[in-house]
Amino acid sequence: MLVGEAIAMRTGSEPTTARSALRMRLWLSLWGLAWAVFGLTAFTLTGRPGWAAVCGVLLVLVLVDLAVIIHRIHQGPRYQPGRTVPPHEPSHGGRRYGH
Repeated sequence: MLVGEAIAMRTGSEPTTARSALRMRLWLSLWGLAWAVFGLTAFTLTGRPGWAAVCGVLLVLVLVDLAVIIHRIHQGPRYQPGRTVPPHEPSHGGRRYGH
């Protein structure tokens, strides 16, 4: 980094203005679910147990991801962590990343 280079600092307002792409993640996970089920079925029927196992593992990962996405969607747009989670501390103009 150059000495005179300007750094865009966080203002601390990002958590209130940030938007999550949960709906897009939901549709991409559903697409992955369809392909994992198709692959698992196709490889099982054609007698390729190795590839069927890979698709089975992928299917489990997609299902876990879907569960997390649906849980976060149901938390709502105004969800805030509990009192044990400290708020975001904005930068005070010091060095970044401990350098």
